[in-house]
Amino acid sequence: MVPRPFIIVLAACSVAVATTACAQTTAAAPAVVIPPLPKPLADPKLPRVRAAIEDAEAGRFDATQYRDLAQHPLYAWIEYANLRRNIDTLAPDRAQSYLSRHRGQAAGTTFRDAWIAASGRRQDWPSVLAAWDPQIKNVTLRCHELNARQQLGRADAQWTRDAQAIWRTGDSLPDECDAPIAALAAQGGLPPELRWERIELAAAKWQPGVMRAAARGLPADQLALAQDYAAFLDTPHERAFNWPKTERSREIASHGLAKYGKSSPAGAEAILPRYAQALGLSEAQRGRALYQIALWTVASYEPESARRLNAVPEASYDERLHEWRVREALSRSDWNAALAAIRKMGAKQRGDSRWTYFEARLNELAGSRSDAQRLYGEAAKKPEFHGFLAADRLDQPYALCPWLPVTSTAAQQAIARDDAMVRAMGLFQIDRIGWATHEWDDALSRYNDEQRRIAVEVAQGNGWFDRAVFALGRNPDESRLYGLRFPLHHEATIRREAGNNRLDPAWVAAEIRAESVFQPRARSSANAMGLMQVLPTTGASVAARLGLPWGGAESLFDPDTNIILGTAYLRQLMDKYGGQPYQVIAGYNAGPTPLARWQSQRPGMDPDFWIETISYKETRDYVARVLAFSVLYDWRLYGDALTLSERVRGRTDAPRKRFACPTPAAAPTTDPASVPPAAQSRPRSQR
Repeated sequence: MVPRPFIIVLAACSVAVATTACAQTTAAAPAVVIPPLPKPLADPKLPRVRAAIEDAEAGRFDATQYRDLAQHPLYAWIEYANLRRNIDTLAPDRAQSYLSRHRGQAAGTTFRDAWIAASGRRQDWPSVLAAWDPQIKNVTLRCHELNARQQLGRADAQWTRDAQAIWRTGDSLPDECDAPIAALAAQGGLPPELRWERIELAAAKWQPGVMRAAARGLPADQLALAQDYAAFLDTPHERAFNWPKTERSREIASHGLAKYGKSSPAGAEAILPRYAQALGLSEAQRGRALYQIALWTVASYEPESARRLNAVPEASYDERLHEWRVREALSRSDWNAALAAIRKMGAKQRGDSRWTYFEARLNELAGSRSDAQRLYGEAAKKPEFHGFLAADRLDQPYALCPWLPVTSTAAQQAIARDDAMVRAMGLFQIDRIGWATHEWDDALSRYNDEQRRIAVEVAQGNGWFDRAVFALGRNPDESRLYGLRFPLHHEATIRREAGNNRLDPAWVAAEIRAESVFQPRARSSANAMGLMQVLPTTGASVAARLGLPWGGAESLFDPDTNIILGTAYLRQLMDKYGGQPYQVIAGYNAGPTPLARWQSQRPGMDPDFWIETISYKETRDYVARVLAFSVLYDWRLYGDALTLSERVRGRTDAPRKRFACPTPAAAPTTDPASVPPAAQSRPRSQR
């Protein structure tokens, strides 16, 4: 179903500057219609394609029964499914025939990678090289290709350089790399300096196992030292006091102490001075360990947080630790320390709407009203969570400059009929999302910005709503494509169930956008399912409480069922947590145990400070994202919005607010793309 076009009203003062209040009138306001999405291309043969793929995967495919599909755009994927099933015993001539016919297509590339892996497993080296493409980056496949060249007598100087490039990593290599690395070592291609290079890279990534593997082949005296280095990464030991006083020893010790600082901040802090003195650690090397000691103390707001943060040299601070220094002070309601921490940030970080807002808020608490007003004005220019809060502080409209491009039918049809897009949309409609994504990526690799935007329109017309999240983000104007970035589907059900559960429909829509981007068959690694990412156990419990029949986990993929159960669960959480949406949203993402801890740690704290001091980054960002999305879905649904400062507290009968563009918004002069849209949340397991 394609969402109906909707109408919004922008106030007559929509071109006023951000610091100017806007009259609450619509008398002279123009109506702006968001253009409808293109309708999907009809393909009556898709059920037959689905059946053919299922038959191929089950080993019962008979091409004579599907002659009518031989010229279908998706026939390459039917062939792929048939060949993939028996790929370990597939005749090379059949594989090469398929690759020749579909070279450069997503199906061909997908099969090529699987075929190289299968050929490598069965040591069919000619087939590996026959299918090889130098553009392949996958390390496992690259090692199959190295092995093939070596086995076929092609281990020349370039082979040595290619194998050494694979070696130069601090990460563990796949098993498929064992043979070419062994061959490289046998021919003298891993001299001690290369082994030490990898040992040092592995130490920086806290990989003692990789350090030990890289050390094999070192001369005996060097091997013993390398193994002792690796042992220090496992657990710091006093043998390090007798290490050679070299830069390598100091770096290894620094990484080992930093690693220990993560698991035992107090333990690392206690032993650091002795190692620093014995080995002569530099300030940067000490700072590396002190950084981890402070970070893993403040992440739980332990009592030693402030002292350990202050012990970290300023040169060792990065944006992450600067943020935690602010949060730590906020958690103690030490407004002066929090303000000082913000002022120590770099200009770029400090200019982010989040920190501009909090700098204004803290100035306001300190009595510096003029500074607060100026900073609120800067933050309020951004249509983001903290920008909306800043606008509330100034009692001014929310900043929004929507771009509503009108795409010609011819341009839409040109994209919709592109071969790769036809295949992508067809595969999406038969629930082959992974394959569809391969085709989508192939199509977009050839598109300019305008074509990419139109591709998102086509995808949404086919019900594939999350493409805007992944495809828009290369140029600032695309952030203004709110109609694409914030799709609205199942609107009647959302309104009905929100009403039944005394919830704001904009919040329900925002939850769906954050959880699944309106993909009804979304499924998380924790088995949260459907539009609102409901766990089967939660769904069954809510259904029983409502007296509704429970159709099993698969019923959560039905949009209506999911929205009914998801909104009822939100109501249940609202009743449990005192009707505070910002805490309900945190609990929806993180679960009841962390929420109870946060509530007990900071009771009575203002919502903006409480949200910022949530210790889980995922949940902290999720709460702000859902609340900001709620404002934007209010705009989609009604053309104005409930004040965010009241929304966070669940006051749905509070005054509503208009939207205005801070400056005249001209149409983009170049092909547009956007500030990266909010990333899709990764639902946690407790829902």
